[in-house]
Amino acid sequence: MNSTQQLMAAVVAVFAVGFLLVGGNDDQTNEQKEAAAMIRATAAMQTMANKKCPAAVKKFTGTQVYYATATKTDKQTFVSLIWEASQSDDKYNFKRAECTLHLTVGGISKLVIDGETLIEKEVKY
Repeated sequence: MNSTQQLMAAVVAVFAVGFLLVGGNDDQTNEQKEAAAMIRATAAMQTMANKKCPAAVKKFTGTQVYYATATKTDKQTFVSLIWEASQSDDKYNFKRAECTLHLTVGGISKLVIDGETLIEKEVKY
């Protein structure tokens, strides 16, 4: 066998082993499935907050924000991103912005900039 055929055989072998490992790992318990679902939901909630909150802050203040100086979450239903000008090296034209995203609302449930509530939606549990 030449080197090309050996390389092709190695690639096929890797794929075959991968399919066998994935196919053989089908016996997850309900607890494992619940834990995996909670992790995916938390990651989705955090991703949504990191996408929507900076856009909302920019819409109301005109300032682009990047990294929150603090985060509050219960890791199941909500995440709050907080930007404080006094704790950041970035130049903001506001002192404090807090954006809260609830999973049940499916988006921003509350946005407070410098003590003024700009967005507030009812959260149903």
